[in-house]
Amino acid sequence: MASNPTEHVDVVIIGAGLSGIDAAATFRREHPTKSVVVLERRDDLGGTWDLFRYPGIRSDSDMFTFAFKWRPWDSTTTLADGPLIKGYLQTVAEEEGVDKLIRFGHQVTSAAWDSGTNTWTVQALADGEPVTLTSQFLWNCTGYYDYDRGFQPEFPGVDDFEGTFIHPQFWPEDLDYTGKKVVIIGSGATAVTLVPALANSGAGHVTMLQRTPTYILSRPGSDPVAHGLSKVPFRAFLPFKKLRAASYYETLRWENIGLSVGLYHFAQRAPGLAKKFIRNHQVSSLTARNGGPGFTKAEAEAFVDQHLTPPYNPWDQRLCAVPDGDLWKVLRERRADIVTDKIRTITKTGVELESGEHLEADIIVSATGLNIKMFGGVEVTLDGEPLDSGSRTAYRGALLAGVPNFVFTIGYINASWTLKADLVSAWFAGLVTEMEKRGAARFVVSEPEVPGSRPLMDMKSGYLLRGAPNMPRQGDSFPFEAKQNYVVDMKVLGPGTYEDKHLQFG
Repeated sequence: MASNPTEHVDVVIIGAGLSGIDAAATFRREHPTKSVVVLERRDDLGGTWDLFRYPGIRSDSDMFTFAFKWRPWDSTTTLADGPLIKGYLQTVAEEEGVDKLIRFGHQVTSAAWDSGTNTWTVQALADGEPVTLTSQFLWNCTGYYDYDRGFQPEFPGVDDFEGTFIHPQFWPEDLDYTGKKVVIIGSGATAVTLVPALANSGAGHVTMLQRTPTYILSRPGSDPVAHGLSKVPFRAFLPFKKLRAASYYETLRWENIGLSVGLYHFAQRAPGLAKKFIRNHQVSSLTARNGGPGFTKAEAEAFVDQHLTPPYNPWDQRLCAVPDGDLWKVLRERRADIVTDKIRTITKTGVELESGEHLEADIIVSATGLNIKMFGGVEVTLDGEPLDSGSRTAYRGALLAGVPNFVFTIGYINASWTLKADLVSAWFAGLVTEMEKRGAARFVVSEPEVPGSRPLMDMKSGYLLRGAPNMPRQGDSFPFEAKQNYVVDMKVLGPGTYEDKHLQFG
């Protein structure tokens, strides 16, 4: 290949999604004189929020915690759609100057650490041409799933189907589903989002076909506390506009942090009560009201027991949220339904189930989930030896034992991704400050006496179980355990937490 000059920078960040923007902005505020480059394989920023284009795409985390701690979400919308989130990220990147640090169309292929020079050598392809950078630090912000391939089971007979068969990760922009019968295979966040979105925008009928139910709760699409606080007099008495705005936003953040953390721990500690709470909510949401369409209470109870009651406890897998009960509305009005069964075969005109029922379909959407791909599939070597991420133990959920000058951002799976991303970004910026004080050129985490035995993202969701062998491990105690708890991590990844026998400088 042609030889291009090698450029040296202080930090290479891989990925210009939410995590990469957070990392670059936070690091530059702490270290304005250091050079930062963000390498992004796509032609635009946003990551997930640029990739996914299916109808109704939205966050299932509230926007007051999904937005950055240092850049408030200036709307009362709780669960924002993809375009709103993409617009927010674009605005933040421009405000912070991150957009000028991003190099689009750069697919990182390999990263090699050299202990002799304390540098990373990063290889990328840009328009098919090789690009080489060296850096002191490497920061992986590529998330955890494969952008090129969604999880696609092999359904018998799929080649015989005469309609349109698609995976939502690659939604055709010109797909016309007006008046069509749509079968969505899956029961996760994507399926739960697609059902009301399609039913409300012209589809003839939508069926969610699931093998196993998912726990689903609705929440207001617009935060009622935000509306209430906007009228509270104390805001007018705070002396400065910025202080008023900060206090308002921080109140909303902690309201939503309390809700998410509280619900998770309530479900973990009292699963029976959590099941009862969710069931009562669902039955009430499906029951006809004020003479309108819907189920009788007995019908709603039977429907919930058959189609909305998983065989596991709440939050053993991720709980889905729907804004303003949009899913319940289309189910009440019979514009959509849920079928719980297994697929025998795909036919020319739909899906034949093991029960013998046949679901007619013009369009089949395989909302069957993601494939895990750690660190964006980049081939990493340490002094010439390949790195096996599945055999490494994570440290504070941000570093890998035995891997010098390397940091990664992986958000929470039971709360807003950004809560963890904010903590990691600030903690790593402080770690570099600590290195400067010590005159150190590198850091490395020593291997724990007992290597981690559980995957870093320890939940029973199918995509996480499939990808577990490739994930970094976690231990059973600090600092190698990942608690999935923001309040705990505020201390674990708090300022000045760099005095630790496992964290070595050299």
